[in-house]
Amino acid sequence: MKLTFLGAAREVTGSCYLLETAERRFLVDCGMFQGGKEARRKNREALDFDPRGIEFVLLTHAHIDHSGLLPRLVALGFRGPIFATRATCDLLEVMLPDSAHIQEKEAAWQNRARHHRGRLRRDIAPLYTVAQAEACIRQIHGIPYGKEIQPHPAVRARFLDAGHILGSAIVEVWVHECAKTKKLVYSGDLGQPSRPIVKDPAAVDKADILLVESTYGNRMHRGMDETVDELVEAINLKTSVSRF
Repeated sequence: MKLTFLGAAREVTGSCYLLETAERRFLVDCGMFQGGKEARRKNREALDFDPRGIEFVLLTHAHIDHSGLLPRLVALGFRGPIFATRATCDLLEVMLPDSAHIQEKEAAWQNRARHHRGRLRRDIAPLYTVAQAEACIRQIHGIPYGKEIQPHPAVRARFLDAGHILGSAIVEVWVHECAKTKKLVYSGDLGQPSRPIVKDPAAVDKADILLVESTYGNRMHRGMDETVDELVEAINLKTSVSRF
């Protein structure tokens, strides 16, 4: 078994994990790099493998830094299923075409600027188009929380609530190889307990390999009372500015 980090290593965007065995290759997440001068280059170079050899994708949640390169994966030849929670599927129907629209607008702006400066070389293509995003959406399958699926005869998976945003999931994956089964747990982005709207993150009792979000690993979050006070202050400030 070989596990490769294709993003979100030494940085916080571009989450994508490639798992390979002698019989199968699949991804968990396929996120876009965001922010910084190098993001555009990283996104174009990110999928430096043959997407046609990927059998399926498991998606933790809809945020673009976890899902934003799925349309490019499909455009480059991936034809397998993408599994996510039902709420994540609903969000992606809006978020991926919106991301594609931004890619098209940015490419058009760059090409106008290049022509204006007299650089008449071949136009820059968008990272992916709205049509490619819509094609990607047709490959997404909604799965209920807690239901075990078997995307490959030697792979089982289950989505548990991660408490981050609507539809966010911890993904448990069991991979059978050489008469042994190993359990991998991908935390995705984790929420805090006792939050409104979303449920608390589910408990996972064991794993052979754990891949866990650590963006805020050395910081303490504000308590709910402080968070509410901050929201009230922001609303009052907005109201004061509007009246002025």
